[in-house]
Amino acid sequence: MEPAGRIDPQPWMTARPTRAVLAALEAEGTRVRFVGGCVRDAVLGRRAKDIDIATPDDPDTVVRLLEAAGLKAVPTGIAHGTVTAVAEHQPFEVTSLREDVETDGRRARVAFTDSWIADAARRDFTMNAMFCESDGTLYDPFGGWADLLAGRVRFVGEADQRIQEDYLRLLRFFRFHARYGRGAPEPAALAAAERHKDQLATLSGERIRDELLQILDAPDPTPALRTIAARGILSSVMAEPIDPDRLGALVRIETDTWGTGDDLRRLAAAFRFDDAGAQTLSRRLRLSRRAEKRLRRMVASGDAPPAKPGRALWAALYTEGAETVRDRVCLAAAAADAHGQGVDARALAEVLAAIDAWTPKQLPVTGADAQALGVPRGPRVGQVLRALERWWIDQAFAPDRKACLAKLAELAEGERLPGRDG
Repeated sequence: MEPAGRIDPQPWMTARPTRAVLAALEAEGTRVRFVGGCVRDAVLGRRAKDIDIATPDDPDTVVRLLEAAGLKAVPTGIAHGTVTAVAEHQPFEVTSLREDVETDGRRARVAFTDSWIADAARRDFTMNAMFCESDGTLYDPFGGWADLLAGRVRFVGEADQRIQEDYLRLLRFFRFHARYGRGAPEPAALAAAERHKDQLATLSGERIRDELLQILDAPDPTPALRTIAARGILSSVMAEPIDPDRLGALVRIETDTWGTGDDLRRLAAAFRFDDAGAQTLSRRLRLSRRAEKRLRRMVASGDAPPAKPGRALWAALYTEGAETVRDRVCLAAAAADAHGQGVDARALAEVLAAIDAWTPKQLPVTGADAQALGVPRGPRVGQVLRALERWWIDQAFAPDRKACLAKLAELAEGERLPGRDG
């Protein structure tokens, strides 16, 4: 395979831990190359999240070479040829060149090879099938460089074949288009995705969840979700209606406020469901219990979230917490914007800034203090403390323990005790 050109070496390519791993893997004359996402990001000048290395050596040889150099070798995916090398506490995923022997749409059985072309040919998209050496020499057997620069997400070879090998690639196509694509999706890939969309039902909820949340985590997933909705891509696994307009409004709010978004909040904006629907969706996608609870709080019926700083906001923050209030404020504003009701951007920014500045508060007195002032043990203690809390919230949490004790003594007087029977 001849080089396709050269890019400027990135700092991570020549960093000391990287050099140590490369030296170990090439100690007996084997030439290794960076592959996949780190190469893709290097071409775009983006910071690499993970460093993947491809080698013609088999996994046993990789382990032997790493350990001989004093590096840690973790067999994280040995059956598929993957060993994690650790140098100076930094992980590097080292994978032997391989080719598919058998696929069934969910998993593949592979055989190791020394052919760089064969390894590239089994990868999903052309932009992920590039290799790069530490000096920046780039190998690009399927035109991924041009596709990447053009914002074109294209399958290696025939889109139908690639998708039939692993139906999750159908969603990966939309994820990569959301992150790297420009304009309309590549027609052949989109048509293949639509043809095989019903096969998503054969995949586990965990795999669907991970890809869907990664789509939503893109800087702006709205165009991708709009296409997914129009083509019914998720119809076999998601009964909930998709609302691209509300998602788009939320993305604008998040971007303007924090510069980044929250995938779970975007899930609540992208799909329309109530509390029962949140439970059903959480089980289908195998969300964690914490994520399910948060999702249910987002869509819970009740009072509208506060529209400006003030007592209602402080009370909500005190009783519900910043995360829940933030989620509900954002989703309410997104819904209003999407439905043409208009949003006061300045007021929204003030509310969100107040939420972000919130620190949890704790009432500086307890039930024991109430009892010490003569309040009978039992429901009456809760009544007087709730009355005190209401007063404390109205004072914007300013009164300290001394002031709260004074107010508690006042409330503890029999004739002023809320709910006292005659």
